[in-house]
Amino acid sequence: MANQNELKHIAFIMDGNGRWAKARHLPRHLGHKEGCERVTDIYEECYSIGIKAMSLYAFSTENWNRPKAEIKHLFNYLEIFFKKEINRMLRDGCRIIASGDLTKLPLKTQKVVNDAIERTKDGKNFTFNICLNYGGKAEIVRAAKMFANDVKEGKRDINSLNIDNFEEYLYTKDLPPVDLLIRTSGEQRLSNYMPWQLAYAEFIFTPTTWPDFTKEELHKCIDEYNTRHRRFGGIKE
Repeated sequence: MANQNELKHIAFIMDGNGRWAKARHLPRHLGHKEGCERVTDIYEECYSIGIKAMSLYAFSTENWNRPKAEIKHLFNYLEIFFKKEINRMLRDGCRIIASGDLTKLPLKTQKVVNDAIERTKDGKNFTFNICLNYGGKAEIVRAAKMFANDVKEGKRDINSLNIDNFEEYLYTKDLPPVDLLIRTSGEQRLSNYMPWQLAYAEFIFTPTTWPDFTKEELHKCIDEYNTRHRRFGGIKE
């Protein structure tokens, strides 16, 4: 049976901000604002109980289809989050990394995120992986191109490609495997999120919207995770 000590990396699909706002007759962007508050709470709890890494699906490659005003608010809240939390993360020894193509983001957002990455690069205690302009299929294609380029330049032999060295080209190359995926707000799909990394993760889909996802809700998910029998393709009696 799994136990909490084996739980090193949790990935989150933070769904339901808009639905939370609509239920309260508020504009959608205020749902994103409240969602940022939950990021702080869940980061604090993951860090305090000894989780080593968390990944957050903050903005997908498909999210560009949303209204421009909503996208602007979302990036504004993201910038506020990093400016507000960066000193605490530095004290915690947290390393911030980003998965996704940041070059498509507004220049101001790029600067804030890249500054946070640079300032925390020596953190050893925890990794905070923010997935921005991220798509799982695009990540795998990017990795394949990078490997092919190394073959072209003579750095790799084509016949040397295997699962372990291919992972070196993923955004998450320095992170432990994802143990648990939590998606809030009731949807039961991955939405192009970390298909490689989630190959053997446990999935929990909770009806709770992200703005309502408290520390107590997190522990309910961890308790459920601890009841799972993780076989990794083998057999456990």
